[in-house]
Amino acid sequence: MSGKYPDSEEWPSDDVGYHGSPYSYGEPEKDGQEASDTYEYTEDATSGGTDTISGDHVQITGEDMGRSYGEEERSAPPEAPYANTASVSRKKSRKWQYIAIVAVLLLIIGSSFLLLFQAFSGDLYSPGDKIAVIYIQGTLLTSSVPGGLGYATSEDIAESIREATADENVKAIVLRINSPGGSSTAGEEVYTEVKTASESGVPVVVSMGDVAASAAYHISAPADLIVANPSSMTGSIGTIWMFENLSVYYEEEGIEYYIAKSGEFKDMGGSWRGLTEDEKEYANRVVAEVYGNFVEDVARGRNMSVGEVRDLADGRIYTGQRAQELGLVDEIGNFYYALDRAAELGGIEGEPTIVYINRPTLSSLLFGSEADVSAAVDQFLNFYEESPYGRIV
Repeated sequence: MSGKYPDSEEWPSDDVGYHGSPYSYGEPEKDGQEASDTYEYTEDATSGGTDTISGDHVQITGEDMGRSYGEEERSAPPEAPYANTASVSRKKSRKWQYIAIVAVLLLIIGSSFLLLFQAFSGDLYSPGDKIAVIYIQGTLLTSSVPGGLGYATSEDIAESIREATADENVKAIVLRINSPGGSSTAGEEVYTEVKTASESGVPVVVSMGDVAASAAYHISAPADLIVANPSSMTGSIGTIWMFENLSVYYEEEGIEYYIAKSGEFKDMGGSWRGLTEDEKEYANRVVAEVYGNFVEDVARGRNMSVGEVRDLADGRIYTGQRAQELGLVDEIGNFYYALDRAAELGGIEGEPTIVYINRPTLSSLLFGSEADVSAAVDQFLNFYEESPYGRIV
């Protein structure tokens, strides 16, 4: 069958454009040359379906399609004009991606080394004699509450003192204290560790900041040297046990309690009632016992008599200057003066290496979960502050 292209007398304009494009298998158009709009379509049934489309630019034979314009074109059809450019662009894009990935990996590795270096305060491989600085900041407690949140735990302080004492290169320890006191038990625990470190031959120097009172003074007493600023607040040697009586409030609100107890003193300190006379007497005896231990510890640590300490231990606060006059503080000076005196007591010649044992590090700031820590602190302090037994401080 021959004739015009089936179903149309004229090749669709879109197809005409296609044969005139760079993908055309015919000769490219010359400037000003128009594409032919007439094509012949031939079908030969005896040739196995040989078809022919005739025109100015294209002749395709179905039986041997592709050989009419050469074997080379058949095996490798012409590429798009910008194919090579796109390939090069993709390669360049991937190249910069690889470079960016490597840069990120190097940054992570470098940051890891920096964090480790910071975690050890830059003294991981520091040779020579060292002074260990241990911070005691905030209310003293016996717990595992993380430090740096306004609370200082006896566990953390004791561990830091033991770590410093175990290092043969540490020749002296400086306790940098800024605490109003806290738990009497926490003071007793730290007192024992300070005394042990001093007796082991490692001098312990206390550097008082804004305040080092009550239990914070308790832990200072066994140090080899106490240094305070003239206006540092210290002293407050004494013991207190606090109770709340909210019975009137409960009555006004219509809240009633029924307490089943096995002994007379079992609900002592409950906020639903006040103390009985026997409970008040017992509470005074407990406070006197804890106070007596406090006074004796101060007397031993400061080489004073119990009577001398009792004359000063009525709970009052002393400035650093006044405390020195009373024998509760040895010398007046700042933190760096305390470091110099620690170096002298430790027999360190030249510039010592300062190692900060428990100072908050960059890693803890970056990777610590503030929400989790706050929840843990709130949970513990709820128990501590609202204990039915009150608080002895």
